[in-house]
Amino acid sequence: MVFPRAYPSMQERVREVQSKFQNHHIKQNIIKGKIVIQNHGQSGPGKSASVQIYSSTTVDPSTGKGKLSAKAYLKRGKSEGHDGTKTRIYKIKIHVEPDFGIPGAFLMKNQHKHKFFLESVTLEIPDNQIIYFDCRSWVYPFQKTKSERLFFSNNSYLPNHTPSALVELRKLELVSLRGDGKQVRKEWDRIYDYDYYNDLCNPDKGQEHIRPVLGGSELHPYPRRVRTGHPPSNTEPSTESRTETINLDIYVPPDERFSPKKLSEFISNSIQATVHFIITEADSLFKQDSSSFESFDEIHDMFSSKRSKAVEGKAKDKLKGKVKERLKKLVPDVLFKEITYAGKEDLAKFPLPQIIRENELAWGNDEEFGRQMLAGTNPARIQSLQKFPPEGRYGMSTIEASHIEHSLDGLTLFEPLAIELSLPGSSEDTEVSRVFLPANQGTEAALWQLAKAHVAANDSAYHQLISHWLHTHAVVEPFIIATRRQLSVMHPINWLLRPHFKDTIHINALARSILINSRGILEKTLFSGEISMELSSELYKEWRFDEQALPADLVKRGLALEDPDNPNNPTEVQLLFDDYPYGADGLDIWHAIKTWVTDFCSLFYENDSSVNSDVEIQAWWSEIQNVGHGDKCNETWWYKMTTLLDLTEALTTLIWITSGLHASVNFGQYAYAGCPLNRPMLCRNFIPEQGTQEFAEFLRDPDKYYLNMLPSRFEMSLGIALIEVLSRHTSDEVYLGQRPLLECTDDGVQEKFKKFNEHLQEIEKKIIQRNKDPKFKNRSGPAKIPYELLYPDTSNVGSTWGITGKGIPNNISI
Repeated sequence: MVFPRAYPSMQERVREVQSKFQNHHIKQNIIKGKIVIQNHGQSGPGKSASVQIYSSTTVDPSTGKGKLSAKAYLKRGKSEGHDGTKTRIYKIKIHVEPDFGIPGAFLMKNQHKHKFFLESVTLEIPDNQIIYFDCRSWVYPFQKTKSERLFFSNNSYLPNHTPSALVELRKLELVSLRGDGKQVRKEWDRIYDYDYYNDLCNPDKGQEHIRPVLGGSELHPYPRRVRTGHPPSNTEPSTESRTETINLDIYVPPDERFSPKKLSEFISNSIQATVHFIITEADSLFKQDSSSFESFDEIHDMFSSKRSKAVEGKAKDKLKGKVKERLKKLVPDVLFKEITYAGKEDLAKFPLPQIIRENELAWGNDEEFGRQMLAGTNPARIQSLQKFPPEGRYGMSTIEASHIEHSLDGLTLFEPLAIELSLPGSSEDTEVSRVFLPANQGTEAALWQLAKAHVAANDSAYHQLISHWLHTHAVVEPFIIATRRQLSVMHPINWLLRPHFKDTIHINALARSILINSRGILEKTLFSGEISMELSSELYKEWRFDEQALPADLVKRGLALEDPDNPNNPTEVQLLFDDYPYGADGLDIWHAIKTWVTDFCSLFYENDSSVNSDVEIQAWWSEIQNVGHGDKCNETWWYKMTTLLDLTEALTTLIWITSGLHASVNFGQYAYAGCPLNRPMLCRNFIPEQGTQEFAEFLRDPDKYYLNMLPSRFEMSLGIALIEVLSRHTSDEVYLGQRPLLECTDDGVQEKFKKFNEHLQEIEKKIIQRNKDPKFKNRSGPAKIPYELLYPDTSNVGSTWGITGKGIPNNISI
C-alpha cells in the first residue's frame, strides 16, 4: 500500500536548513545552546563537563564522521524548579568553523566524580531555528566509562536516509550498545545482551531453593531477559546464585532504570502496604503458623480505620526481637530502616476494595462471579463453548445434560453456569473430576461457594503467571533488548516504541528478585507454589505473538467472528455479543493504535520495498525471532517482515500488549482481589468428599471450613499487600496518547499524534456512555464497579495517581 506524502520529507527540511546555514556561515561561527540537567541532590557537574557537537552535513575526511566542534564547558548553571523536579540550566557557546554545517549529534564528557541526569540540549542555528536533543539519560564519570556519551538530535531517519556525516556514528553507537558478551556488568555499562532465566533460585541455601533454568531447552522454553551478571556459559545454561536479601539495586542498563522519584515512590508504597497488611500478621510467618481468620468480619476489618490505628500501635511491638531480626535479613538496610520508621508514623489509609465498597456481599453473588470473567481482572481467558459436553485435558468432560437440566430455570442447555473441577488421576493421562451446580441454600449452596473459590484460586494463578507476567512482562522484554541493540535512536520505529518500553526491564529485574524467584511472593501466595515458573514455561509453549493481536485473540477464543469485508467495521472482527466490556472497549483501543501506527509508518515508508530494504528493521526482527524468542524460532506463524502490513501489524500488537492488555490485567487487581473472599490466590484444602472426616467437619460449620480453606492470615496479608502495590498508578504516569511535543519536531508526526489523541478522547466518551447504558449489565454488575480499565484517561496529565482503576499507561512499568 502506498500512502500520499502530505508533508516535506525530513531530508527536504534538512537541505532547506543547510542552505540557510551556508548563507550565514561567513558571519555565523558560534552556536548557542542550553543544557538542562536534573538535580538529584548532588552538585551539578559545572566546568567538569564539556560538550562537542558533530556536524550532520559536513564529513571530516580524516575520520569519516561529521566535523567536530571545539569543546564548550558547562559554567555558571542556574537552578530552576517546577512540578517537583529541580533542574540546573547551563547556557553555552560553541565555536565552529564557517563550513561546519548543521549539528546532528554531540559528545558529552563528564569529568566530575558523580553521575548526572541529562534532561535535554537545545542548539540555536541561523534564523532562530532550534535543534532539539531529548536525552533523558545518565552520564557517568569518564574515569569509569572510559568514553564520552554520544547523543543524536530528535530528527528521525531510516538507515538509508541518514545524513552522510552521521552514518558512521550511527553504526558505532549500536555496536557499543551490543557489547562483546564477555565482561561482568558494572553500574555504568550501557550494554544490552540476552540471558536465560537462570537467576530465580538460590541453590546454596538447599534443595528446596533449586529451580530449573528457563529458556534454552525444549523442556523449559522461555523468552530471554537482559543479562545482568556474569557472561553466559559456553556450554549449557548455568545458574546465577541469589542472596537471601531482596536486591533492589540489581543491575540493569542505566537508561532502563526507574527515575529516583519513581523508585522512591515504589519503595514508599511497598513499605506502607507491608506495614499495614503484613507486619501485624508477621508472627504467623516466623512461627510457621498457618492460622486462619476466625470470621468474615475479621477480613473486612483489614481495611477499616480501626485497623490503621491498631497497626500503628502494634507495628512498634512487632518490629522487635525475632521478627525484627528476620525482617532485617530479608531486606536491604536502607529499606529496613524505612519500614522501621514507617511503623512509627501515621499510615496511609487503604480504601475498601471496590468489590465490597457498595455491597459487602457482592463477592458471593453468582451473577457477579460470572461477570468478572468478562470484565474483571482476567477477562482475556474465557472461551466460547463450541460443543457439549466440552473436552477435558485427557478426553471428554464428565458434565452431562442430566447434571444441569433441573437447574436451567427456563434457560437452554447452552446458558447455564456449572463448574467442573479436575485432579490428576492415579495413572498417567487420567483425571478425576467433580461437577458442582448453583444452589441457594443448604449443603449444596455451601459446596457451590467452595467450588467458586477453587475456580478463583486457579484463575488467580493463571492470571498472575500467564495473563500478567508471561503475556506482557516476559514476552515484551526481548523486543526491548532487540530495539536497543538493532534500531538506532535515530530510527523512527525506535522513537515510536520508546514510551512503551520505559521502565519494563527494571520492573522485570525487581520481579525476579522479589516476586517470581524461589520462595518469592508468588510461590508463597499462589496454589502452584514452587512449580509456578515451570508452569509459566509450559504455557509459553502455546504462546504465539500473532495471536496476541486482540482481533485474532477474540476469534481464537470463539468470542468474535472475522468480518474483513465490512467497510463499517475497521477492526475486521465482530463480537458475538456486545456486553463484553473488555472486548468492546479493547477493540476500540486496538483500532486507535493501529490507525496511529499506520499513519506514522506512512510518513517514513513509501511501500513494501522500503520495509525490505531497511537493514535495521530486518536485523531487529531477525534477532527477536531467533534470539530473544529463540526457543520459538522455528514456528511458522512469525510475520515475514517483508511488507508494510507485516510491520504495522507487529507494531500495533506490541503497543497493544504494553498498553491496553497490560492495563486490563493489572490495574483492576485491588478492586477485585483486594478482598480475598472474592478472589483467593490459593485454597489450602480440597472440597471434601461425602463420607469423609473432612466432610463431617464441613457439615458442622461450613463457614469455618471455608475460612480454613482460604490462605493463612499471613499469606492473605502478603497477597493483598502485593496487589495493592501493583494496582497503583505512579505520579509520573504517562498515558496512551500522551507524549511531550518536543520529543519530535516533525510537523507530520505531531499532526498524526494529535489525531491519535483525539481518537482516544472519542473512545472515552463512548466508554462513559456504555457504562451508563442499562442494557449492558456486565459493565457494572451487583458490585457496581463500572468497567474503566480500558478508559484511556488521556486528559489526565499527572493530576491523579494511586489506585484509580482506570487509565492506560503507555508502558509496562509495574
